[in-house]
Amino acid sequence: MRVLLLSAYEAVSHRYWAQSLMTALDEFSWTLLTLPPRHFSWRIRGNPLSWWLKEHETLSQSYDVVLATSMVDFATLVGLFPQLGQARKIVYFHENQFAYPASSEQMPQVEAKMVNLYAALAADTIVFNTAYNRDSFFDGARQFLKKMPENLPAAKPLEQMRQRSKVLPVPIASVDNAPQVNANPRRIMWNHRWEYDKNPEDFFEVLFTLGEQQVPFELAVLGQRFRDVPPIFAEAEQRLAKQTICWGPQPEPEYRALLNGGGIVVSTTWHEFQGLAIMEAAQRGALPLVPNRLCFPALYPEKYRYDGTTEGLYHRLYAWLMEPGSQPPLLDTYPWQWPQWRGAYRKLLIGESE
Repeated sequence: MRVLLLSAYEAVSHRYWAQSLMTALDEFSWTLLTLPPRHFSWRIRGNPLSWWLKEHETLSQSYDVVLATSMVDFATLVGLFPQLGQARKIVYFHENQFAYPASSEQMPQVEAKMVNLYAALAADTIVFNTAYNRDSFFDGARQFLKKMPENLPAAKPLEQMRQRSKVLPVPIASVDNAPQVNANPRRIMWNHRWEYDKNPEDFFEVLFTLGEQQVPFELAVLGQRFRDVPPIFAEAEQRLAKQTICWGPQPEPEYRALLNGGGIVVSTTWHEFQGLAIMEAAQRGALPLVPNRLCFPALYPEKYRYDGTTEGLYHRLYAWLMEPGSQPPLLDTYPWQWPQWRGAYRKLLIGESE
């Protein structure tokens, strides 16, 4: 079976998903086309043109399945290459633009939302990585269409699309000899993108308070850094220097070693559709502490969540740091790993129902 895999904005998590999918299902014949994750507004609308100019021969071939991420302007691409419409068409949503928090410096991403919506309309099957992603997409699309100049009868088409949808997470790779205990229960880790939507302000505000109260902890700030960094990082680097053991992105071996060393991996994000960074840290021996919102209630039991406020985060961290014995056990992450999901992904590609 020939599968064309299209990833129009190859962010780290998208690349991880595509590569692990092709490795796990190597009995299929894969063709992968990607575009770099930059110039978002152009990329999400211009990807059919980029591929039409650069990959015309590849896209002109016949495939049994076309699997595209939601960043692909799928409807336009099928219009440019009609034979792709003869294949089974699957769109995978790592995220959706209807639930993405806009910064104060951004204009509303109407084009991006329309690309998501048209891609879903063009697909035979729509796949979301979490139920939260699915629900926020359909709720957001319904609210979006209500704001448009025409009173469009959207309820029935959206419900039909929902019936064509399913939830399949991005699985994480298995690891050998996963830790059974938290090796560093007073280590706090940040391993997210250094961007506004991850809400670093709340994270560091709580650490400033803990530091002023001389609560014992050490800090590892990891994650992906970009050209524009929220100002809070520069302030935190100075104010938390005494507690810091690591600051900034690390090479892969050093990053994995830090995760293997345990700790408390914290999220304060306003935006998360699955959260691979938290999952991988939990898998390798860190204790997850996540807000009670977004995708997290469906993924993490209550003892690994706080109420989403800075006060709630402070009280949970204070208790765990002052009395490490009060921390819950490490989370069982086996249900998230690839062996559990290979069969479901294989059925998706060959068209079998669950």
